Amino acid sequence: MPTLHVNLGQRSYDVICEYGMISQAGEEIQKLGLKGKCALITDETVYSLYGGDLVKNLESVGYRVSVHVVPAGEASKSLSHVELLCREMTQARHDRQSFVVALGGGVVGDLAGFVASVFYRGVPFVQIPTTIVSLVDSSVGGKTGVNLAEGKNLVGAFHQPRLVLADPGTLSTLAPREYREGYAEVIKHAVIRDAEMLSELEALDPENKQPPASLIARNIAIKARVVEEDEQERSGTRALLNFGHTIGHGIEASVPYGSLLHGEAISLGIVAALRLSKQFAGLSEPSVQRVVDLLQKFELPVQLPEAVSTQTVLEKLQRDKKFSAGQIQFILLKELGSAFVSSEVAQSDLHDATESLRD
Repeated sequence: MPTLHVNLGQRSYDVICEYGMISQAGEEIQKLGLKGKCALITDETVYSLYGGDLVKNLESVGYRVSVHVVPAGEASKSLSHVELLCREMTQARHDRQSFVVALGGGVVGDLAGFVASVFYRGVPFVQIPTTIVSLVDSSVGGKTGVNLAEGKNLVGAFHQPRLVLADPGTLSTLAPREYREGYAEVIKHAVIRDAEMLSELEALDPENKQPPASLIARNIAIKARVVEEDEQERSGTRALLNFGHTIGHGIEASVPYGSLLHGEAISLGIVAALRLSKQFAGLSEPSVQRVVDLLQKFELPVQLPEAVSTQTVLEKLQRDKKFSAGQIQFILLKELGSAFVSSEVAQSDLHDATESLRD
């Protein structure tokens, strides 16, 4: 099986990327030596598709399973749902020997991972991602957390999974819009670390929801290597993964949940970051256009809706974790595949870049 190892010393773990992997979950989890009760955390949509079979699979190898289902959508990434899930797990008689399985996209993975980090001061958890974003990005790296009204992911913890089971077959059940939005993160990986991947993406059929497992694994490897270099964002390397996310998160936080999917907001943030990279780092116009064309190929937005206020976006940015002592640490590209952290971008530049998205 294609296995990628995330080398973090005592917190190391494997990511297994293969079609059909979800049907082998129980056996793979058993190999970890986990013996306690299992809390399966998922959302309503994913549970209806995969939950029943996964519970049977886990029970077939001897695990006792309690199921905890949250509403689908970003609104579930909240402290109120953390409390609810912890109470449900307590009522289901889970203890410090228990472990959590997160079955779903980025919302479920972030939420369940945070619950695992705080329940009994931390229990093991396993990620089973079911969307492009969670397969290639959020399931790997140990970032867990929830949102506040003031911004995304402002409360959380680093809590590495014990195992990630990445099954690209789960993508076939995604709605077209949900499938395509995840490619914003794939394109991001290409532009910050692997420019050669752009050609593979340009040749990909956006309508075919069976991408090569090798493409998914290639993205996971990029994320894994960055995490190994800078697990807790202390050296600045991991910050490179935020390319497109500074303004993108500001846009996402400025609209009602669901108005823009995460990848759609990040697509807009990528366009703004490309323009700032041209201005401050000399990124060529053909390179900018190549990435914009690729975003449009996957029907990702490159123009900001008129209803989104630039001032609101900037206000949300002030609360973003990427600010340090009021100074924004912005990710720019010198060329495709070569990203760096810059402190040259000023508030006025963020304003102008956001405004430029209306063109």
